[in-house]
Amino acid sequence: MGYQTIEVRKISPVIGAEIHGVDLGGELGNQQFQEIHDALMDNLVIFFRDQKLSVEQHKAFGQRFGRLHLHPNAPRPIEGHPEILVIKADENSKHVAGEEWHTDVSCDEEPPMGSILYLTEVPPDGGGDTMFANTYRAYETLSEPVKKMLVGLTAIHDSLKAHSHQQNKKDGAHHFPKAEHPILRTHPVTGKIGLYVNRGFTTRIPQLKKAESDAVLEMLWRHIETPELQCRFKWRPNSVAFWDNRCAQHHALFDYHPHRRYGHRVTVCGDKPFYGAA
Repeated sequence: MGYQTIEVRKISPVIGAEIHGVDLGGELGNQQFQEIHDALMDNLVIFFRDQKLSVEQHKAFGQRFGRLHLHPNAPRPIEGHPEILVIKADENSKHVAGEEWHTDVSCDEEPPMGSILYLTEVPPDGGGDTMFANTYRAYETLSEPVKKMLVGLTAIHDSLKAHSHQQNKKDGAHHFPKAEHPILRTHPVTGKIGLYVNRGFTTRIPQLKKAESDAVLEMLWRHIETPELQCRFKWRPNSVAFWDNRCAQHHALFDYHPHRRYGHRVTVCGDKPFYGAA
């Protein structure tokens, strides 16, 4: 499609585009905001380079797309800004957030619509890329018998699978939501169908026996992880990635220890997943 106020450069034929000609910290006009939204719908994840965002500006950009989400069990290190999720790793990190393919907080009854990550510090020698997968294309490339089998099936998404190291916390500040969502999810804006299961949160398909559920989920996860369905973003300082959680999964590579990586993320609230007509 044509854009008047931004430049859109695809980084792969399947998913992902860099957006140029916009200052996310400034005042976005209605047309420019709409074109950024359209570029996200078209490309599932969009990237911006050379941005300078204060915490307030980061939040303000996210709020143009909807109410900001509060993570159910993440620390709140920036006083007065509970919506800011700090993403960091250093020489003491043994693991980092997002090492498993996932879509953010799919364990919520109304999972987030999208996430906006702003990194200000990246490893000096490369590494720390984020990979993104197109779950529309994952659905479209399934065989017809498998597509038919998945109609009507749901899956359980459990926070404890992703945050099992925190389950002993009984301080009242943490809770671990669990939700059941259709495996085939209709996007509320585009109307396209995508696969909505992920290694990070999904535990089982309740309509199937355990062995059947395990086999089907593993098949779907591996299919989503097919390289031809993906793009890979190489971070530079002051880059922004904005992904649509309803149709894209992501995987953060932790290949840069002991170097540092630091940034902030805001997450935009979403709606209850459904399959069928809007």
